Amino acid sequence: MVDVGKWPIFTLLSSQEIASIRKACVFGTSANEALYVTEDDEVFVFGLNYSNCLGTGDNQSTLTPKKLEALCGKKIKSLSYGSGPHVLLSTEDGVVYAWGHNGYSQLGNGTTNQGIAPIQVCTNLLIKQVVEVACGSHHSMALAADGEVFAWGYNNCGQVGSGSTANQPTPRKVTHCLHIKRVVGIACGQTSSMAVLDTGEVYGWGYNGNGQLGLGNNVNQLTPLRVAALHSVCVNQIVCGYAHTLALTDEGLLYAWGANTYGQLGTGNKNNLLNPTHIMVEKERVVEIAACHSAHTSAAKTQGGHVYMWGQCRGQSVVLPHLTHLSCTDDVFACFASPAVSWRLLSVEHEDFLTVAESLKKEFDSPETADLKFRIDGKYIHVHKAVLKIRCEHFRSMFQSYWNEDMKEVIEIDQFSYPVYRAFLQFLYTDTVDLPPEDAIGLLDLATSYCENRLKKLCQHIIKQGITVENAFSLFSAAVRYDAEVM
Repeated sequence: MVDVGKWPIFTLLSSQEIASIRKACVFGTSANEALYVTEDDEVFVFGLNYSNCLGTGDNQSTLTPKKLEALCGKKIKSLSYGSGPHVLLSTEDGVVYAWGHNGYSQLGNGTTNQGIAPIQVCTNLLIKQVVEVACGSHHSMALAADGEVFAWGYNNCGQVGSGSTANQPTPRKVTHCLHIKRVVGIACGQTSSMAVLDTGEVYGWGYNGNGQLGLGNNVNQLTPLRVAALHSVCVNQIVCGYAHTLALTDEGLLYAWGANTYGQLGTGNKNNLLNPTHIMVEKERVVEIAACHSAHTSAAKTQGGHVYMWGQCRGQSVVLPHLTHLSCTDDVFACFASPAVSWRLLSVEHEDFLTVAESLKKEFDSPETADLKFRIDGKYIHVHKAVLKIRCEHFRSMFQSYWNEDMKEVIEIDQFSYPVYRAFLQFLYTDTVDLPPEDAIGLLDLATSYCENRLKKLCQHIIKQGITVENAFSLFSAAVRYDAEVM
């Protein structure tokens, strides 16, 4: 759970104000500005207000939160900020708002006048549903639900992707190599831009003096170009630091490239890299990566819940991923980044609003609270003995003879596959199953072995509902292999 109290600026708020926060962002050249959204979807800002970045309609700083009426009730979905700073956000309805520094038209309104209050970005985006926004130092990007990317603002290095270095005053669709392709993720460095496609391909454009585009050279790129070195992997997340880039694949592999003055690539040295390099090779599967264009810090979270950091950490250069005791990557930036800004829009959960069922669902496969691990196919699933004992007669019998709450154990499972056994354990926490019919047959076999009649009926229902002309033979073959009672 993200604790906004770890950011120094939030110590200005009362405990009641902190308790009301559901989303938040800390930004600014010295992390001196903050925006937060309450449980009632009211939006507040406070801080230094440099370049009118608080959007309050004036240039006055404030230690007391001020409400942004124009954004209340808008349901903010994505938020980013530049170095000016300027602020860019999109709502759940796909509408984009911007305000703050506008010396390079990064607000997208066709002028260079400061934006003293949130104004909707209309040109070319009015009929688009924007799902994600990203900001570089002085340029902006927006990703539409249909996979199109728009960019505008400062373009001295080609970061807008227009094919020239002329500043772009309004949102312009990024085409060239991205034409008719579907983008699913975007990120900005200070003066560079990156995009991930639904195919797992990665494209970069803009400033490349430190190799942050991963193209094998340090030549600026005025239009999107594919990162060829990643052709053999499928990337599903990309983040940018000040001048370095991290990419995470669908198999949990982490790649890094670009500037490395502070060890932010995690390679064990400070040499820049022009091509993506696999790092954290000996660590467990990575599930999340983090970086921010305002900082030289990198972070990652593994499947086991371990959080690592490297790069510039409180003034020190950490050249290899360092295991922390933090619970999320957001905490790395709160406690160790310079400045202590957010790398994304923070989502704050409050335990007192969770039902028993929601709490159980949340704690499934949670290394922080688990007292038992199952190892299947080399992968771990973290569970709680008490839950298994209460929910399943098989485990109740297993634990009866040597139940010990303090005991840390690993149980090896070799007769069932990882997806099937994970689905079974998750069922004990949630009473739901989310498997295709092919895997549901394997789960049905497990349910039969463990005498779980409710799960058997659910699997049989999933299989019956999922039978099609195309998969009938494979389902029949699987049923024969498992000797499963499908009907």
